[in-house]
Amino acid sequence: MAILISQRVEIPEQEIEWQFIRSSGAGGQNVNKVATAAQLIFDIQASSLPDFYKERLLKLSDHRITASGKIIIKCQETRSQLQNRELALEQFIALVRSVNKVVKKRIATRPTRAAKERRLQSKKQHSAKKALRKSKDF
Repeated sequence: MAILISQRVEIPEQEIEWQFIRSSGAGGQNVNKVATAAQLIFDIQASSLPDFYKERLLKLSDHRITASGKIIIKCQETRSQLQNRELALEQFIALVRSVNKVVKKRIATRPTRAAKERRLQSKKQHSAKKALRKSKDF
């Protein structure tokens, strides 16, 4: 079985390592007994992802990507191990898909004359409002 990232890119499930640990925080006896938190670990370097994805993922400044090039996603939102696993997998897919989007380069434009006039008019109104608040004490 493979995880579909895009039409051309998919990741074999064997490349994802799962660890199930006890959830932290409040929750009573269930938290102390059951390992419901899911932790997904994915090694970017050793994966079958195209180089384009690998480079962009490693350049991302995301707290879930370690310095050694591993993605670690911990999910402990629900009391169900299966649901936490699905949520972690969704976050992982969203993270990998996010680097696929090519950002268009912004073309610098100049403001129109009407836009400049609106800006100046707004500044005058704001200035007048502030002037009314000033005290006239000498």
